[in-house]
Amino acid sequence: MSAFRNTPQPFAMNNNLDNLKRFLESIKTIGFFGRLFGWKKIKNQLIDASTDLQKVITNSENLQETVSKLEVTTNGLNKDLEKAKEELIRKDSAIGKLNLTIQDSASKISSFTSDLSAAQTTIKSHEGQINSLSSDNRILSEKNTQFTLDNKKLAENAATNTQTISDLTKRKNELDIELAKTQRDLNSVQIESSEIKKQNTQLLKDDEFRKEQHSNSLAALQKIQDQIQNERSKEIEERNLAGIERMRKLKETWSNHQEAVSIAIKSLCQKHTVEYVIKVPFKGDPDNTLMICNEHVVFDAKSPGSDDLTNFPNYLKDQAEKAKKYAKQENVKTDIFFVIPSNTLESLEVFVHRYSDHNVYVIPVHALEPIILSLKKIEEYEFAEQLSPEDRENICRVLGRFAHLSKRRIQVDSFFAKQFIELAYKCEADLPKDILESVIDFERAGVLNPPLERRAKAIPLAELEKENKKNNQDATGRGILIADENISKTLNDLPLYKSSND
Repeated sequence: MSAFRNTPQPFAMNNNLDNLKRFLESIKTIGFFGRLFGWKKIKNQLIDASTDLQKVITNSENLQETVSKLEVTTNGLNKDLEKAKEELIRKDSAIGKLNLTIQDSASKISSFTSDLSAAQTTIKSHEGQINSLSSDNRILSEKNTQFTLDNKKLAENAATNTQTISDLTKRKNELDIELAKTQRDLNSVQIESSEIKKQNTQLLKDDEFRKEQHSNSLAALQKIQDQIQNERSKEIEERNLAGIERMRKLKETWSNHQEAVSIAIKSLCQKHTVEYVIKVPFKGDPDNTLMICNEHVVFDAKSPGSDDLTNFPNYLKDQAEKAKKYAKQENVKTDIFFVIPSNTLESLEVFVHRYSDHNVYVIPVHALEPIILSLKKIEEYEFAEQLSPEDRENICRVLGRFAHLSKRRIQVDSFFAKQFIELAYKCEADLPKDILESVIDFERAGVLNPPLERRAKAIPLAELEKENKKNNQDATGRGILIADENISKTLNDLPLYKSSND
């Protein structure tokens, strides 16, 4: 009975798994942009889902503990039931013994009653004999007294037996009442034991279902995690491969730089009728040599050996010192030109290396034509001492203006080249994968064909001015502000050379 009163009550389970359901729904419906920009939200939902998952594990552990307690309680109730059965058997045995005692007492009472009747009969016969037998009066009186005492004892015994029978009857009634109560308790215990077994079976089924559901959820979560990790690894690998391919193409461009410079110089020489020397008559083997004003002008192609441009300025400086071997040769111009790729300009700060015996100028590929033209222009003024001072001043002013504009153009082109390179890197890094692939496809399909130049066709200034005016009108019509004066002032404010304090 005590085990039944102490039966543990079922605990209140926390079945609120909204966070876990919400996380699984987000994982099912997440898209590519969600993976890139909503990963923090997914991470927070994963933390909340882990909390719900921990709640499920805690509920499972609590259910197992409750089942264990219920099993202990059931075992206690079974033991109490066995004890109650044994007590009931003992009580039935006691009732049987009491019934035998009552029957024995009843038989004794019957015997005593018959003895009493016989004694009374004897007394009556003795009374008759008292009248007839006086001599036996004393003896009969003594016997009568003895019989009276015996009768009194028998009466007392009868009263005692009657009280005993009454007590036994009362005890029997009490035992019957207690037996009925015990029977009712036994039935109640059996009913409760059956209910507990049913509840235990249901709890075991629920526990198995929850374990299976928990295992499936963990498997699905692990699968999703592996899929996300694989996609992320694949994306990183593709990005690394794209970077490696870009660097490979860059290195290939630099490795072909010498040949590209040679082709460009030969084309310009053919275009502007400048002599290109294939085999030089002096010691050394420069990449390109032009014959201008009876002097050999050396154009050496220089490019970085790797993607690390930090050592490129020191390399150019070292090569500029070694270029003395050309300058000290006879009929070789002391001004030597190093032609570098345009995309390496931003890594340089010094473009002119001056030495006691020679000067080295670092120029990009697109500056070859104006420099060759300027060198050829000097050839036209071989006999400059025959010119008037005014003509000399005009020539110097034009050449100075030309040099200033060329250097400004190099400065501006270098700035925009750096901006375009940064924009290209930013496109590769920030654009989504599918959009980037479409951009690359359009980029491959695009073709940029600048106007062709022909030797027999000159470019008149009037045509250039007309084209420039048309471009300005188109820009103004599209809302683009073209302020030549402001641009000129702003551009002139930029330093072209390093100050002495630097």
